[in-house]
Amino acid sequence: MSEPVSALNGAVSEGFARVAEIGPLGMITLRAKPGTARLAEAIKAANGCALPDARRITHAGDNSCGWMSPDEYLLVLPYGDVAKALAAIAAALSGQHHLAVDVSDARAVFRVTGPNADQVLRKLSPADPGALAADEIRRSRFAQVAAAFWPVDGGYTLVCFRSVAGYVMGLLTHSAQPGSEI
Repeated sequence: MSEPVSALNGAVSEGFARVAEIGPLGMITLRAKPGTARLAEAIKAANGCALPDARRITHAGDNSCGWMSPDEYLLVLPYGDVAKALAAIAAALSGQHHLAVDVSDARAVFRVTGPNADQVLRKLSPADPGALAADEIRRSRFAQVAAAFWPVDGGYTLVCFRSVAGYVMGLLTHSAQPGSEI
């Protein structure tokens, strides 16, 4: 089996904030209506996280589960654990209408860190990253593309489609240029 490769091979840019493409990470999109029986148990079995409330993200170690819409969750876990997590979801939600899909290779993940990391994102999104609670996730746009982001350890994690990874890296790098602080 071949080794997974991230979209930009771990590209890094140092400016007034550090921008790094991270990954590959395992990601599962789980679609199920709110109130679906055993939904919380399925997420817990898949990656150890609690079912998040609206616009929230829960964590269990390095794993996360983010609320993406009223019937959609994004599970983040190690790349190699995706097949096991999908099986756990299928077992827990057997007989329930749901959809669980491995989207690991369709996404790119970035981490923006540093004391002014929020400024990088503020230039690109109408959503204010500085207003996010520690357990909040936000879906928004970054310039012309869809993305989601949440606060993590003095910075932010950002997820977008892999097809626009180069564009997003360019945006983030340009936004973090020294001397362009807000």
